[in-house]
Amino acid sequence: MISSKLSKMLYGGDYNPEQWDKSVWPEDMRMIRLAGMDIATVNVFSWAMLQPNDETYDFSTLDEIMDMLHANGIYACLATSTGAHPAWMARKYPEILRTDFEGRKRKFGGRHNSCPNSLVYRTYSTKLADKIAERYKNHPALLLWHISNEYGGECYCDNCAAAFRGWLRNKYGTLDKLNEQWNTKFWGHTFYDWEEIVPPNMLSEQWSSRHTCFQGISLDYTRFNSDSMLDCYKLEYAELKKHTPDIPVTTNLMGAYKPLDYFKWAKHMDIVSWDNYPSADTPFSYTAMMHDLMRGLKDGQPFLLMEQTPSQQNWQPYNSLKRPGVMSLWSYQAVAHGADSVMFFQLRRSVGACEKYHGALIEHVGHEHTRVFRECAQLGGELVQLGDKLLDSRVSAKVGIIFDWDNWWAIEYSSGPTIALKYTDEVHNYYDALHQQNIAVDMVGLDADFSQYDVLIAPVLYMVKPGVAERLEQFTANGGTFITTFFSGIVNENDIVTLGGYPGELRKLLGIWVEEIDALFPNQTNRIIMKDAAGSLAGEYECSLLCDLLHSEGAEVFAEYGEDFYQGMPALTRNRFGQGDAWYVASSPEPSFLQGLLGQICADRGIPPIIPPKAGIETTRRTKDGQSYVFVLNHNADAQTIELGSVTGTELLTESKAEGQIVIAGRGVLIIEEK
Repeated sequence: MISSKLSKMLYGGDYNPEQWDKSVWPEDMRMIRLAGMDIATVNVFSWAMLQPNDETYDFSTLDEIMDMLHANGIYACLATSTGAHPAWMARKYPEILRTDFEGRKRKFGGRHNSCPNSLVYRTYSTKLADKIAERYKNHPALLLWHISNEYGGECYCDNCAAAFRGWLRNKYGTLDKLNEQWNTKFWGHTFYDWEEIVPPNMLSEQWSSRHTCFQGISLDYTRFNSDSMLDCYKLEYAELKKHTPDIPVTTNLMGAYKPLDYFKWAKHMDIVSWDNYPSADTPFSYTAMMHDLMRGLKDGQPFLLMEQTPSQQNWQPYNSLKRPGVMSLWSYQAVAHGADSVMFFQLRRSVGACEKYHGALIEHVGHEHTRVFRECAQLGGELVQLGDKLLDSRVSAKVGIIFDWDNWWAIEYSSGPTIALKYTDEVHNYYDALHQQNIAVDMVGLDADFSQYDVLIAPVLYMVKPGVAERLEQFTANGGTFITTFFSGIVNENDIVTLGGYPGELRKLLGIWVEEIDALFPNQTNRIIMKDAAGSLAGEYECSLLCDLLHSEGAEVFAEYGEDFYQGMPALTRNRFGQGDAWYVASSPEPSFLQGLLGQICADRGIPPIIPPKAGIETTRRTKDGQSYVFVLNHNADAQTIELGSVTGTELLTESKAEGQIVIAGRGVLIIEEK
């Protein structure tokens, strides 16, 4: 792991000295060191500089940059530069350019405009990675490899069409099998030759990113697109590892980024890194969920916060400043959820083009006498003070929430029952209910070890892949508590409905049969009325979006609908299964309902909050070698008095005693080393 080489948490960010006259470089180094930074991500978009034509490679400027970093005690996170191909390459080899969703061939421009299935792109990108690795494999500044940058987008060109057909042959073997799995008898779509299959876009099966005539082909093309880009990454990875087997390799992910299945990608990354760009009005629990998702990609291993802005972003509709204290607060939020670095885009603000108004350590004024620099330098000093205490520490949780890209794609390609159903929103509803109560959560994939959790939640588990139902039954029978929701258990991995009644393969586990699904309009609601046995959840709660009309097949009914023709039908059930139980929430309820339900279930399972909950206060715990560190983050603008409950110890930033009742500053942070 990278942490074995470090004495403190990494601190730094993206640096583009090739965009500036070399006379500026010494001043950059002075200010970067003054801010306490020790790592710079370099060479991210330098392909045109490194390779001005087919035969010529010029590493002279990169040599100077690497040597300069080493001379100033700064590590290099060295990128391969393959996120944007040179203009000469697009002109000489136009097949390298992508074709968009509307079927239009792109021209040179932007970035990530390279077809992932272009042999030209793959040849030149792997050759460049090989040359960079060969040249810098023994450079003393090299700490970490960074492949490409923020992989994303789609391509629908002839390269991709041919590769897609090959991908389908590998998956299905025969056209008969493909026709069966895609249900191509519908609308007379039966294929008799592989060459008849074309990518699903505006020219064929789809008319938007969410609307498709055939879910099977659209779902498979989304999988194929993710795999195609992963193959490009893997080709470069192999070149880097050939020369530097002991240098970790990463690429910067983007949280819940829909086009790419990050659980599959993480298997080929030595360390997960990601770029965190919430808006000023993004719920802080959603950002926390993204951190936990990135941590969950590699079974709870620490990740790197590769990018965030020191203050202003440039690409959102309204790019407000980060208020004083927010940069530090959000940086520590990443650390609290498992980050072993705090890094920014960018270290010096660009002078032109689309990122010239994106925040930076060094602003256009060119000196350190700015609010942003002072805040960054203060954080740098605190990270030095913390040393290696937190490095490679882990977050442990007894509650897991399942997140699955295939499920996400399939739900939102569905031709019903409502356009308002958004997978990440429903997952976040359950995450937020626990986050508000300071209960730790792991975000996990379907191939995770479920046995490490007492409670496992799978919101909107629409798609049930082979073996998943059996694993969930085993988890529950062995004493676990399983919770799922409306619109679950509907289809198999190819979006074909499981016949015999909803929720399909989950029916036995849940002890229910869903007869119908009602879609409510945006201004409609129903009510969930708790029965007498509900205890602390007594009362009525609003619900919306979808309402499953279900019948108990052995499950205990805890709540019923209060309105419409299905008034009195079950809305919340629990089924005893082996040594455990399985809950079903039949609609999308208001937050107070989920907080009450999940809080009670966790209390019954002996899972307490880290500290007593309070609005705007976030709490996590990281542990290393038996020593625990509790983070308390105040997302309120004003100071708050909080109760630490059973948490006692030393607050590391102030080196003061922490116990009982304590005051935390507005947008302040406490890091308590527990006794």
